Amino acid sequence: MNPRIKIIQRAIDRLGARTYLEIGVADARTFLAINAPRKIGVDPKKPCPQLFEVANNATIRSFQLTSDEFFLKAGSLFAENRIDVAFVDGLHEWRQAARDVENCLRHLSDSGVIVMHDCSPTNEIMTTPADQLAAIRAAGKWTGSSWTGDTWKAIACLRSTRDDLNIFVLDTDWGLGIVTRGAPEGMLDYTPDQIASMRYADLDRDRERILNLKDPAVYDDFLDTLAPINAPAELV
Repeated sequence: MNPRIKIIQRAIDRLGARTYLEIGVADARTFLAINAPRKIGVDPKKPCPQLFEVANNATIRSFQLTSDEFFLKAGSLFAENRIDVAFVDGLHEWRQAARDVENCLRHLSDSGVIVMHDCSPTNEIMTTPADQLAAIRAAGKWTGSSWTGDTWKAIACLRSTRDDLNIFVLDTDWGLGIVTRGAPEGMLDYTPDQIASMRYADLDRDRERILNLKDPAVYDDFLDTLAPINAPAELV
């Protein structure tokens, strides 16, 4: 099983989560593999046929919107049943990724978990900015096996600005960021301008500190520290 699917599903199962939100559904391989009573997918591209076939507006919903548009229009979705587990895998641009996390937090259960993909790239070309990727590929200069963009900077940003969040990155699947409410293990002190100017070399020389990087083996014990989610009996 793909590491991200394992990590997301473990959170859902351990917490008794009811509502799962995925930002950046793409081909829906992750979204369709997740088992939760209520699943909501968001992507500006048209849903793939497999997702279109199962979306039913009751237990599985699909929104063809940007994440910003979704949160502006769909906040009422979480009035009765808040987000319990969210997976952020959208634009791969750090400001947007940080904004997606902030928007999820506004609707997140007290013990909810946000998982972020692509937080620990392993080479520089993987971090190609979103607005340059198409041109590099068209020019035949792309040599990467996977693309993370500069999502890792969102971790640096959130760890520098939110003293009410516990944030770390599991060292698997290009880095899976874990965000929950709670006291941080430690804060960073980067300004937005400093984060914007950082490059892959800055991450590579100080990866463990910037990301609060952890072995995936710690994850189950961490989940055990979170209170189970008391979900309503009926989904709305």
